[in-house]
Amino acid sequence: MTTFIIRRLLLLPLIVLGVSLIIFSLFQILGPDKLLASYVNPNVFDKLSNAELDALKEKYGLNKPFVERYGKWLLNALKGDLGWSQVGKEPVLKAIWSRFPYTFELALYALFPVVGVGIWLGVMAAVKRDKFLDHFIRIVAIIGWSFPDFVFGLLVLMVFYSVLGWFPPGNLSQWAEEVVKSSSFIKATHLLTIDALINGRLDVFWDALRHIIGPVLTLSFLWWAYLLRITRSSMLEVLSKEYVRTARAKGVPEKDVIHKHAKRNAMIPVVTVAGAMVIGLLSGTVIIEVIFNRTGIGRLAAEAAVALDYATVLGTTLFYSTLLVLGNLIIDILYAVFDPRVRLG
Repeated sequence: MTTFIIRRLLLLPLIVLGVSLIIFSLFQILGPDKLLASYVNPNVFDKLSNAELDALKEKYGLNKPFVERYGKWLLNALKGDLGWSQVGKEPVLKAIWSRFPYTFELALYALFPVVGVGIWLGVMAAVKRDKFLDHFIRIVAIIGWSFPDFVFGLLVLMVFYSVLGWFPPGNLSQWAEEVVKSSSFIKATHLLTIDALINGRLDVFWDALRHIIGPVLTLSFLWWAYLLRITRSSMLEVLSKEYVRTARAKGVPEKDVIHKHAKRNAMIPVVTVAGAMVIGLLSGTVIIEVIFNRTGIGRLAAEAAVALDYATVLGTTLFYSTLLVLGNLIIDILYAVFDPRVRLG
């Protein structure tokens, strides 16, 4: 097991390096002047002299051959210098980290219903195969997976906000935003709901919860529908195995057959899918954050793309790519935990 993990860890820097090279190459079709504008505050850029512009091009390696430019960019990136975010009006790395808690909180709240409900309903549908409950769950899952996320998000916004007035868009109401921005409010985790509880502000907690339920509902319904189908198919395959029939023939209670014999083995492919979905929850919030007007990395990336903010697009893409690589590493490790054949191989 240790050898398996070490091999994966050794591959991690090479994969990230390859991803960064691809991302960097895509932006080199732009000229040095346009690329330089992505590294400097626009208010300062217009006032720079030609000598100062040349010095900045030298600093970021924009007047060098491709290999040297990439090496210079990679060195600056390792130092935390990803340029200036014109959309965020601050350095790119700072813009990403200031918005990451909002995206992480959304993905965190969506994770539990996605994984918990998806696996639970998938197992239930497999156990009740071809019965009414199975057909009903499958129909709901097909409808959920077939819905485009922006359509379902707009429906949730229309019904639960426009009609019922329950779950408003945004991060917080104006009064709660002022409380959070006050100096007396302790930002221990930078997650609104958790920090509200730490500060003993149940009113702010409830307000933050009302604002996050809509996007969580949208993300959950779309993703658990897919996980449900994977879990059901895997459970049906395992339930047809010889060792399951043997356990039933020996008089093992059906509950133990399902949870002790079948479910563990059925989780092997589900873990792979669920792990990828966790990363998808973080990187797939672009449309959801735009629809629900949440200040997260997804919305930052969308606004940067519209404004042709190259440095921010490059930074957010690299951030999401690194998350994906780290997520795949965790999936490989979990896969080895569930399936000994992987680590023995």
